[in-house]
Amino acid sequence: MAKDGNCSLEFFPPKTAAGRLRLLEETVPALGALNPEYCSVTYGAGGSTRDSTVDTVMELAALGYDVAPHISFGTDDHEAMACLIHRYQSKGISKLVALRGDLPPDIEREHSLVRAGELVSFIREKTGSHFDIAVAAYPEIHPEAPGYDQDICFLKDKLEAGANKAVTQYFYNVESYFYFVDRCMAAGITQPVHPGIMPITDFAKLQRFSKACGAEIPRWIERRMADFSGDPDSAFKFGIEVVSQLCATLLESGAPPIHFYTMNQSEPVCTIARNCGLISSGSADASDKVIHPSAA
Repeated sequence: MAKDGNCSLEFFPPKTAAGRLRLLEETVPALGALNPEYCSVTYGAGGSTRDSTVDTVMELAALGYDVAPHISFGTDDHEAMACLIHRYQSKGISKLVALRGDLPPDIEREHSLVRAGELVSFIREKTGSHFDIAVAAYPEIHPEAPGYDQDICFLKDKLEAGANKAVTQYFYNVESYFYFVDRCMAAGITQPVHPGIMPITDFAKLQRFSKACGAEIPRWIERRMADFSGDPDSAFKFGIEVVSQLCATLLESGAPPIHFYTMNQSEPVCTIARNCGLISSGSADASDKVIHPSAA
């Protein structure tokens, strides 16, 4: 992977052998046309996908990709977390995405989560400057934040703890991102805030997920998608059009490289990238079928 790429890509650890083969042999190679700087790999609530995350990270690294594992304390103690961090370090992994994370539904809510800023400090204490660390940012504000300014202070704390950059939760209102970045700069944040972008494919699932995580879907998009409720092809094309324009606006504004939440699908991201000029119209094969995330 190029050190200065056009974008970055996020994958989740496949749940099946078929999903693993599809990711490694089809999806990732197809997305290589985007010249991504790195690939991140998600980490389930409370570390529930720890082993599969590590396996996916190592497989991508063995293929020559620069990989940034997601990492959070979850229910682990400091010793277990230190072992995981040092394992990545010993394998040549040089990037991490440090998150507070969430607890699995079967864990008592009284269990306290370690905040991302504490995790960043812990990583720096154990490994110095070895890792390039990304943290999460929320242009529409984290649903648990007490207020807008307080949430920006939380982000500043994470960056001052030693993080190199932030990657936002996905959004579809581009003004929320621009305003957020302006307020971050006013608060003294100088690290880049990369826009996180989620292609619109399964709209019903996106609505459920957005409600849970606090991401806003503009009313006009919901109303237009309702018009296509019986026409999945038109709904898909409309979703691609909306996100392509969003990305084009970000690129024209000089935003830092986009972080694509791929959902382990290549075709939507490749199409969006072609539409907004990230890759040439002749690059990558757009014939891949869109795979429902639950199948991977």
